[in-house]
Amino acid sequence: MKTVFLDTNAYSDWVRSGRWAAEILTAEEVWISPVVLGELRVGFLGGGRTQENEALLQSFLQSPQVHLCSIGDETSKLYAELKHDLDKRGSPLPVNDIWIAASCLEQGNTLLTRDCHFEKLPQLRVRWPDEG
Repeated sequence: MKTVFLDTNAYSDWVRSGRWAAEILTAEEVWISPVVLGELRVGFLGGGRTQENEALLQSFLQSPQVHLCSIGDETSKLYAELKHDLDKRGSPLPVNDIWIAASCLEQGNTLLTRDCHFEKLPQLRVRWPDEG
């Protein structure tokens, strides 16, 4: 089964330019984190199309292949391990991205992103936009 996990910029890129369309539209399951939703909504509030963006997001979330992951005990353990390892190596990452990575790892999915700092997490499967 082909499943993907969306980073904030993957969703935004897809909506704005169609980037990631092949991966998103052909996936049997598309996972998204509440952390990503929060980041998206911050962006919506900072723009001039808050209602339109929210309506588009709601429509996307209603798609049968789209799943909202929960952040629970296991996610918090993965977050702690990732953060501890990054801190030990002196290799920081934005806190929200560590939560996104932990959620993605918990689901066993491939993260769609263009944020190269995810390279600091070798245990995470990542798909970059220019990969075929």
